[in-house]
Amino acid sequence: MREPTIAKNYAEALLALATKARDIEGWGRMLDAIADAMGRDVHLRRFLESPRVDAAKKNEILGKAFANTLPPVFVKYLQAVVRRRRQMVIPAIAIEYRLLVDQVVGRVHANVTIARDADAAERAVIAQQLSDVLGKEVVPHVTVDPDIIGGIVVRVGDRVMDGSVRRRLANLRQRMLYGAR
Repeated sequence: MREPTIAKNYAEALLALATKARDIEGWGRMLDAIADAMGRDVHLRRFLESPRVDAAKKNEILGKAFANTLPPVFVKYLQAVVRRRRQMVIPAIAIEYRLLVDQVVGRVHANVTIARDADAAERAVIAQQLSDVLGKEVVPHVTVDPDIIGGIVVRVGDRVMDGSVRRRLANLRQRMLYGAR
C-alpha cells in the first residue's frame, strides 16, 4: 500500500476514536503535536525510525512518556501505529486527519491574496465574509501581492473569485481596445 492510502486509513481510524471520545479537534491537536515533535526533535525521530529498537520497547517508552498526559485510547492508537511499523507515517496521518476533520465540521481553506498586509481585524472580516458567501466556516491563508493593486483574489479548491483591481483594469482595457461585445 502507498503512504497516502496508509495515512488516510489510519486517520479515518483515529477520527472514529476521536468521535467516540467527542473531541475530534483535541485529538487533532495531540496528533499535530506529536508530528511536529517528530519534525523538530532529531533524537525522537531517530528513536522511532531505528530498526535496532523493537516495537515493544518503543511502545513501552511511549506508554510511560504519555501515560499522564494523553488519553489512554490515544496512546493505544499510537502504540498500534508503532506495532505495525508505521510510526514514520504519523506526520502524513496528521495531515489526512486535519482534512477529514475539515470535511466533518464543514470547514474549507481559502488562499486569499490581498495587495497590502491586513491586521487581525481585517483578516477576521475577510474570513467572516467568505464564510457568509460560501456557507461554510472558512480558514483564510492570506498572502500579500502588491501586483494585484487592490481588491482581493480568493481560491477555494478549483474555484477562483478575482475581485482585484488588476483584473478590473485588464477588463476595462479589453473593452476599450476591442469594444464592448
